[in-house]
Amino acid sequence: MKYRNLGKTGLQVSEISLGCEGFVDHDGTLTPLLLDKAEDLQINYLDFYTPDPNLRNRLGKALAGRRDKFILQAHLCTTWKTDQYQRTRKIEEVKGSFEDLLARLETDYIDVGMIHYVDSMEDWQEVSQGPVMEYAKELKAAGKIRHIGMSSHNPLVSKAAVESGLIEVLMFSINPCYDLQPASEDCNDLWDDKNYQSQHINIDPDRESLYELCEQKGVGITVMKAFGGGDLLDASMSPAGVALTVNQCIHYALTRPAVATVLSGAHTLKELEISAAYETAAEKEKDYAAAFALMPNISWEGHCMYCGHCAPCPVGIDVASVTKFLNLTKAQGTVPETVREHYSALEQVASECTGCGACEKRCPFGVKIIDNMKEAVTVFGK
Repeated sequence: MKYRNLGKTGLQVSEISLGCEGFVDHDGTLTPLLLDKAEDLQINYLDFYTPDPNLRNRLGKALAGRRDKFILQAHLCTTWKTDQYQRTRKIEEVKGSFEDLLARLETDYIDVGMIHYVDSMEDWQEVSQGPVMEYAKELKAAGKIRHIGMSSHNPLVSKAAVESGLIEVLMFSINPCYDLQPASEDCNDLWDDKNYQSQHINIDPDRESLYELCEQKGVGITVMKAFGGGDLLDASMSPAGVALTVNQCIHYALTRPAVATVLSGAHTLKELEISAAYETAAEKEKDYAAAFALMPNISWEGHCMYCGHCAPCPVGIDVASVTKFLNLTKAQGTVPETVREHYSALEQVASECTGCGACEKRCPFGVKIIDNMKEAVTVFGK
């Protein structure tokens, strides 16, 4: 298992992590087995959103004696009423649910306290300017949560949260189909078939700039819905019109800027094993470029997908990294010092480009790489 920095939190998290779906299925009976399997696979990051008291009890028992082996992302603002999960912004409910969470998980802290499901700007303003954020800050000051996070499906709301400096971790839905869709306050739009009827061209600019902003600000991204609820793995259900593999979906998410880990919504032990097998898969099994190029409803023409097909450069330039750093500067309208440092640490920089065009011949998306290298020289210097 490989590990990545979760933004600037100081936490090192496994590239593959465990989502909450398996804890919810089967009345939670798989919970201890899923934790056993995660431990065997060296997965150290868990997401747990459910306020169901029975499922919280099960996870607490399963964590007993090994709490320090897992980094736990758990959610504020979820409550349990009439045997149903509900989102809440009522501060007394938020407080009661969080204290219940700690008690039932038999722990005195949560690593990442995730403010749950903020998809509208109005909701973000209520959260950020009201008692919910104040409570999150109090919990952090008391050591009951170590880092403040937020979950969202809306890139504009997420950018506002990242810009505010109030969150350190963003849980966001990332896959090659959702990345085409513009911001919406209704997350159902992401999987509504009617939104995939016409030809789409390239990634939504707000989503792309969100990932680059997170990279620049040091906000780590934990990825939900990497498989689109399983739809992307089935050609008959995928908005793209073709089936992708688990490895391709994971690799796409992990090649987005700022992404630290992909949450595997494993309903079974086998599904978790399949996701973790990404770590030992051959590069050709992870390669999504060819599949993307064949999608009937989608075109990424002219857009760098950081897929690496441009390599190897005859003079050793890491073309994908140069392009990523260049795009970060475009998103910010300036050259952040951290980006300049990362660029200067490259063994070969854009000024070494000879303009031979070998990379452009291999690019599945027709990116004007030579022009990008010239622009990088202008931006970063020689």
